[in-house]
Amino acid sequence: MMAQYLALREEAGDCLLFYRMGDFFELFFDDAKKAAAILDIALTTRGEHNGVPIPMCGVPVHSAESYLARLIKGGCRVAIAEQTETPAEAKERARKEGRVSKALVARDIVRFVTAGTLTEEALLEPRRANVLAAACEVRGTVGIAACDISTGRMELEECAPDRLGAALARLGASEVVVPDGWEMAPDDAIGRSGHEFSSDGGEERLKGIHGVATLDGFGTFTRPMLAAAGGLIAYLDHVGRGALPLLLPPEPRSGEATLAMDEATRASLEILESTQGTRKGSLIEAIDRCVTGAGARQLAEDLAAPLTDRSAIAERLELVEWLHDDALLREDLRAALRSLPDVGRALGRVVAGRGSPRDLGQLRDGLSGARAISDRLAQRDDLPVLLKALLPHLGGHGALVDHFARALVPAPPTERGQGGYIAEGYDAALDELRRTSGNARRAIAALEAKYREETGVAALKIKHNNVLGYFIEVPSRHADKLMEADSGFSHRQTMAGAMRFNALALHEEASRITEAGAHALAAEEAHFEDLVAEAVAARREIAGTAAALARIDVSAGQAERAAEGGWIRPEVVEGLSLDIEGGRHPVVEAALAAQGERFVANDCRLGTHDRLWLIGGPNMGGKSTFLRQNALIVLLAQAGGFVPAQSARIGMVDRLFSRVGAADNLARGRSTFMVEMVETAAILAQASERSFVILDEVGRGTSTYDGLALAWAVAEAVHETNRCRCLFATHYHELARLAETCEALSLHHVRAREWKGDLVLLHELADGPADRSYGLAVARLAGVPPKVVSRAKAVLEKLEKGRAETGGLAAGLGDLPLFAAAQETREEQCDTLREKLRDMDVDALAPRDALEILYDLKREAGTEP
Repeated sequence: MMAQYLALREEAGDCLLFYRMGDFFELFFDDAKKAAAILDIALTTRGEHNGVPIPMCGVPVHSAESYLARLIKGGCRVAIAEQTETPAEAKERARKEGRVSKALVARDIVRFVTAGTLTEEALLEPRRANVLAAACEVRGTVGIAACDISTGRMELEECAPDRLGAALARLGASEVVVPDGWEMAPDDAIGRSGHEFSSDGGEERLKGIHGVATLDGFGTFTRPMLAAAGGLIAYLDHVGRGALPLLLPPEPRSGEATLAMDEATRASLEILESTQGTRKGSLIEAIDRCVTGAGARQLAEDLAAPLTDRSAIAERLELVEWLHDDALLREDLRAALRSLPDVGRALGRVVAGRGSPRDLGQLRDGLSGARAISDRLAQRDDLPVLLKALLPHLGGHGALVDHFARALVPAPPTERGQGGYIAEGYDAALDELRRTSGNARRAIAALEAKYREETGVAALKIKHNNVLGYFIEVPSRHADKLMEADSGFSHRQTMAGAMRFNALALHEEASRITEAGAHALAAEEAHFEDLVAEAVAARREIAGTAAALARIDVSAGQAERAAEGGWIRPEVVEGLSLDIEGGRHPVVEAALAAQGERFVANDCRLGTHDRLWLIGGPNMGGKSTFLRQNALIVLLAQAGGFVPAQSARIGMVDRLFSRVGAADNLARGRSTFMVEMVETAAILAQASERSFVILDEVGRGTSTYDGLALAWAVAEAVHETNRCRCLFATHYHELARLAETCEALSLHHVRAREWKGDLVLLHELADGPADRSYGLAVARLAGVPPKVVSRAKAVLEKLEKGRAETGGLAAGLGDLPLFAAAQETREEQCDTLREKLRDMDVDALAPRDALEILYDLKREAGTEP
């Protein structure tokens, strides 16, 4: 056995090996130690290997899913080794091979369980998609393939190498597969052979899976996309041991079709999870009112990839508004959706070969419910454009639903091994087998009564177990009567206090039950396979219905959230304006409402001639909240939802950047300031005129002079070079002087007042520069000891006196040329020096001549020798 285990262990690679032994999955050696620690189960030993006890632990097969879920969350991957033959088959094989020793049951790895390839309902989060992605580089362009195998949706895209991080952050993949040795691979990516990432191979696999001669009907796919698809399918083939899951036709995705956000922006805006890594405190937690898991997953995708197509945004907003304005219809629709099962994931399990009778029942009920919703909505003559497009996908399954309704019982079981899921009246032969089995059981009950009467033993019982089958059991004190030679009973087993017997009539009835039951199970299994085949044949249409239901749920949920909070429909336009009146932060407002407090709304009006706002004021005054709320309003609007404001007119944004707060990234050797500079550099390099940027406290992680200089230069660059809409929060009052030279920059501050020694934060945004920072007042509010605050006040007075005498940190900055002019001057000087050096024949210079030239160059550079 150990030789078999070690061979399978070698095949499992870096996965834990679940080795099937009877009713348990066993783990040995280091696998056992690791699993026992994660699962908090007992670690024992079994025998020895090379003279050393073998560590061992195990989990029951019937509850393996719960243990697998914990191992997957713990970052493990698991290989499942099942018995591939019965003990009887093993004995027969040994006999044919001429061996007389006890035969070892053959085992093989039947499946790899990994974070990105889960389909089991117990292992998946209902409200979160489970995405597997593959990425590779082809001639300087990165191809990305992504799919959620629980629903079969597959997307292909390409991007520049520097956009890979943003693309993967948008997908939020549970696993990323890359070619071995790829330098751009994410830290936790899974390496596979580079031969699997072949564009030709990927194209051929996709054609074969979908039975087409060309992929043109699905869209236009580039070589990088197809190469990534090849790697993705090869990995799925590996983990499924040759059995591919549900894969719908691939959809090409254009990077320009969605609002681009990098990983830092997504993290700082807390879109799908908070900074604590949980859903609580995130944007989606504050707005999700979907009543189905599929709807919640679609909403998460909408928020992760807002649109940049005005017509598509308008269609989503029109449907939300239609449902918002009709509260009765919205409630009826949400009630109908709430009762539906998760059709998409049920289909995924069925196509992957892991479906159950219950999954078929869910397809029946879900498709039937979709048809009822379609019939209800079709009665309206004022349908929005998007809903008109969705309605045809809700129907068209009448024959399948009717067939499944006739074939299945109302509530099919999750296991099919015991039968009982095919409805009575569907198959006359099956009904007859069931009657035979039922009559036999009644006959056994009659036999028990007969034997009691004949023997006079009232305690006689007919029982059943998996070893003996049916048998007669009597207490030992009554066994003599049944042991007599002419009694008609034959002894089978002696127990403590009881004896077991058989009889000819009982044996005949038991045979009838066994035979009828086996034939009934076989008949049900055949019907199950037929029903599965029918569902698989209609997989694309069923998936289309699931997607349509999810979109309707998202729209109804958005309408419900808007009605709850008094949110409004935004106007998304082509210009470069950002005009938000009475904007609010959805997460902060919800948190304050839970405490019975009111959120203070603020306006934000950015335009071509006022596109950069410099915002000052005290800590805790609401600067960061104001920055984030406007970014989130843009995101919500372009995702096709209502926004928390009194009115909102939003010029289309192509990229959204947020540099709000930072933390050390010790894993990459980056300090807080380094992280801040990396994020700022990405903004300055990538933001376009159509982008929206929020910057909070740039330069605070270094010395005062360095920080002010960096903040000054960054603000100028955003104003002069990027020319994007930007909210820039700072504590550097000296930056207010930028308003003198930057015509599209305006000054604002969050209001605060001191009243009887206490700081009162008003959380209101006002025009003009901040008069002071109130830092000492905030420190006092935070509980800093009075003596420390008093000492800080004395130091501050000294510093302010010195600043008044010298002109302060910003002394002389007004004489600096503008950002563009400074760049031109510096480049001209460098060009002059470069030209002189280029024309110089160094080898022909005498030492004295070289020294004179060096002095001349230093004088020209403005530095005296």
